[in-house]
Amino acid sequence: MASVGKLSGKPSIIAACPHSLLSIFCHITVNGTKIIKIDPTNLSVLKSMTTPDINARQPRFTGTERYVTTDDLTLAVNAAITLARPLLVKGEPGTGKTQLAEEIAASLDRPLICWHIKSTTRAQQGLYEYDAVARLRDSQLGEERVHDISNYIVPGKLWEAFDSDVQPVLLIDEIDKADIEFPNDLLLELDRMEFHVYETRQQICARHRPIIIITSNNEKELPDAFLRRCFFHYIQFPDSTTMQRIMDVHFPGLKKDLLASALKVFFDVREVPGLKKKPSTSELLDWIKLLLTEDIPAEVLKADDPRTAIPPLYGALLKNEQDVHLFERLVFLNRRNAR
Repeated sequence: MASVGKLSGKPSIIAACPHSLLSIFCHITVNGTKIIKIDPTNLSVLKSMTTPDINARQPRFTGTERYVTTDDLTLAVNAAITLARPLLVKGEPGTGKTQLAEEIAASLDRPLICWHIKSTTRAQQGLYEYDAVARLRDSQLGEERVHDISNYIVPGKLWEAFDSDVQPVLLIDEIDKADIEFPNDLLLELDRMEFHVYETRQQICARHRPIIIITSNNEKELPDAFLRRCFFHYIQFPDSTTMQRIMDVHFPGLKKDLLASALKVFFDVREVPGLKKKPSTSELLDWIKLLLTEDIPAEVLKADDPRTAIPPLYGALLKNEQDVHLFERLVFLNRRNAR
């Protein structure tokens, strides 16, 4: 065990990080002999360890008025909170994965910190970045601040979450967009809730373990070591009953016959064989909004069988030319066969 230096009866914290077990020890000098003992003034460190206490009362997510959640999704969120594990959420694009984190933060009255991942995102950016270019510029201009390297350390989203005064909700959005090594590079930090800043020799530790929501569109497989540290949930595409509840939340005054007709057309479109991209929940919301804006009556939708006609305002549902051409061919073939 590394010592900090000779002391005269005063306890010395060996580790700077309050979440390290070493920080409950100190060494004192008695008759010229160093003795390592437990520091009674720092036993509170044990209470702030990030290992979850399953007996402690945890916040419970029950959904919000704006977000329709299923029982299994609610159970998954609360299980992840109880275990203090990241919740890895997969599902089709447009099924509300990103919005889930927003609603958890709103329901539990927690701050939301969003880290949207791109193909060029590196794990280090979530911790911090050292702005060497700005320091070089300031040195050329003779700025006084150049002598303190901490002025050029830019905290990332993980640092922001670790430094929050209250437990935050941290969203790591679309993790599968990044390089395959990206999840592995975060294993230690997500496990121990701490990381080292080499430039300033700081040890940054989480004041409160964040509620971490990680989303993935399943574009690439995630490493097994990363998956082992997560609680996993796959959001199934809503059935017609759940979808009707979702529409009722977003369009409370929508006429029942228009809603029923729109849902029938929507699910019929999704069932067309050979469709390259099936329309999602978010696209259904856009489509119904357009139907209301253009005052399309329910009778028009009832007459539109996807096998004999393309739905009105189809651009909200069909997002590539292959699917549009597929519908045009189906319409042509079915009309010819009907003669």
